[in-house]
Amino acid sequence: MRPPSIYRRKNSLLSRYAADLGRLISRTKAENALRAAAIESALASRAKSAFLATMTHELRTPLNAIIGFSELLVQADKVAISKEQSIDYAGHIARAGHNLLGIVSDVLDVSRIESGALKLDRRLADIVDVIDGAVEIARPGIEQKKQVLEVKIAPGLANPEIDTSRIRKAIVNLLSNANKFTPDGGRIVLVATTENSRDLTIAIADTGIGMTEEQIAQALKPFAQVQSEYSRQHEGTGLGLTITKSLIELHGGRMVISSTPGVGTMVAFTLPLAAGQSGHRNQPKSFLFRKAS
Repeated sequence: MRPPSIYRRKNSLLSRYAADLGRLISRTKAENALRAAAIESALASRAKSAFLATMTHELRTPLNAIIGFSELLVQADKVAISKEQSIDYAGHIARAGHNLLGIVSDVLDVSRIESGALKLDRRLADIVDVIDGAVEIARPGIEQKKQVLEVKIAPGLANPEIDTSRIRKAIVNLLSNANKFTPDGGRIVLVATTENSRDLTIAIADTGIGMTEEQIAQALKPFAQVQSEYSRQHEGTGLGLTITKSLIELHGGRMVISSTPGVGTMVAFTLPLAAGQSGHRNQPKSFLFRKAS
């Protein structure tokens, strides 16, 4: 049965209405897409501006220390400076230099990750040594805040094939965040275990301030920081979680965050084990940094 002539006519009222409606829908979709792109661009620009403002502060702090103490040493012939003072000033310069190097390294890592230029140097690694190295780096900050850090390595733990320096950095980032956002005297626990024959799992839990779901999503953005009265009291570029998540995913692993405001945060990540490593085991190890009395 043929449709009525009103539908067959090219210039009928109904065909013109349908054509106009189609053009209106297409134009509306294009306008919505442009509006969404403009909003996304504005948000990205705002986030980058905030990040650059933070970076300016973070760079200026160690640079001021380096310049200030260097000038004191340069004027040693004009101002009486003891040997002990000179050593102390040199120590301040060295610490500020390491801090500055860490900031620059984080920014470069983010740049390499986003451009796909970061390459991994994978080797079979002793995961206990990697964890020990990360703990030693994080230890001073933890001891300074009189926090308890407990490290538990499960018996019969297999070794992964990883870029040792990158995974050590990921663990250091997570321990540093736990230390930073946990009050004095709080507790941090690192657990390493193999839940199946394929993956190594490392989890770091703390009794810190915690985060909401929205704050977790914000913390994982590369040019964003979780803003709160507590977080503004601490230094940092806010790149730690972003870099850590990217490093884990480059290794073929996965990172998850579970957090409750006022209770604490747990960050866990998996690393695939090297093929044929089910029989290669570490010695069980567990140690505790106790709260200072």
